[in-house]
Amino acid sequence: MAKPRELLFNAFNMTAPSHNWAGLWSHPRDTSINYNSLDYWIDYARTAERGLLDGIFLADVFGVYDVFGDNADTAIRHAVQLPNAEPTLLVSAMALATKHLGFGITSNLTFEHPYQLARRFSTLDHLTNGRIGWNIVTGYLDSGARGMGLPASRVHDERYDAAEDFLEASYKLWEGSWEDDAVRRDRDARIFTDPAKVHPVRHDGSHYRVNGIHLAEPSPQRTPLLYQAGTSKRGRAFAARHAEAIFLNGQTKPILARAAREIRSAAKEFGRDPYDIKLFAGATVIVAPTRAEAEDILEDYARHVDQAGQLALLSGWTGIDFSTYQPDQAVQYVESNAIQSMVENFTLRSDRPVRIGDLATLSRVGARSPFVVGSPQDVADELIAWAEETDVDGFNLFRLVVPESLTAFVDLVVPELQSRGVYKTAYREGTLREKLFPGRGARLPAVHPAASYRRLGASSASDARSDAAE
Repeated sequence: MAKPRELLFNAFNMTAPSHNWAGLWSHPRDTSINYNSLDYWIDYARTAERGLLDGIFLADVFGVYDVFGDNADTAIRHAVQLPNAEPTLLVSAMALATKHLGFGITSNLTFEHPYQLARRFSTLDHLTNGRIGWNIVTGYLDSGARGMGLPASRVHDERYDAAEDFLEASYKLWEGSWEDDAVRRDRDARIFTDPAKVHPVRHDGSHYRVNGIHLAEPSPQRTPLLYQAGTSKRGRAFAARHAEAIFLNGQTKPILARAAREIRSAAKEFGRDPYDIKLFAGATVIVAPTRAEAEDILEDYARHVDQAGQLALLSGWTGIDFSTYQPDQAVQYVESNAIQSMVENFTLRSDRPVRIGDLATLSRVGARSPFVVGSPQDVADELIAWAEETDVDGFNLFRLVVPESLTAFVDLVVPELQSRGVYKTAYREGTLREKLFPGRGARLPAVHPAASYRRLGASSASDARSDAAE
């Protein structure tokens, strides 16, 4: 019998009082109102590392959810991912409190510049000793664009065209500006860096221009581990070309399995091994020593989910104003400039009508992804079944009530998965990339697009290679 695949897990959170389930901040045992406190995040990171989780994934959104009712009042009133803090600033503190835990940070490239972002992630890669990842997003909220002085967001496919350009410039900075042996730190010779081994990057793209030397010396991974969540047709192509880990959602196994097949098939079209990409499904997990106790917890949590807030969140994600729907109406397919794959899952790919009222509840229908409630044995059974039947590699554990939901997973589910041989009993050494891809090494493989801009540091480098960053 083949050895079962080792499951991967990220704790999925956001630097805001509310994340995927609006209103749970109001639960009397929830501490998410302290989202802007370092103690909150350090405790969270320590719990995740105690459970040998692969990482904390920090979601982010640039803008406010104002599609529902054509204003932001509901989002403001019910803390629908608002207020939210800048996630990159938390990572250094969490890294100091842990040794192995990875950190995936969402940063919207639309309102960044490659020269700035490349330095920020190189710095974080240094400070975490190679435990950093970037979740590449292009943004979809017009409110964020207006906040930045623009009339609206770029249209859906153009966002990915800009992302291709942004990544090309970033790869040149991360991989091609400094040779591997450029930094000498030679006190006797009083030479910190050999100028002959540092090269300006010249990039004149359709959306971004760069003419300068990368401001950071080579970090452990050079390019951070690359996450992405695009599952629309255009998003799939982008993710399959660039991403090392992709986040998927789907409220049924057939929907999720189809998304996994499409991603792996697209990877082959770009000459990549389809299993060179780790696929994470979002998952809501409620666990207790017995199934009855878990069902009681579900009932307790469900009372605190805010329905108006949840619909405001879904309206922002889909671009559909659900304030104009009745609860018993089914979601209708419309093209929007928001998250197209979510609308498709609710409509074109669903085997039954998805009602608006159901989407606003803490339930399997409302979850948009695996929703698992039960004893440790029940949860392990379901997670393994989802992984085997959909071909995902692991799960992003949606935040519920903090800290108890994550603590319960660590204390109850992790030992059960370990006993079945599908979960690690210790961390591997190395960077985040080396932990997720044993044997790969700290840097991106040669088949990745970024590798074409790489300098190896040999003094006899060919002219072609020395021009690779230009």
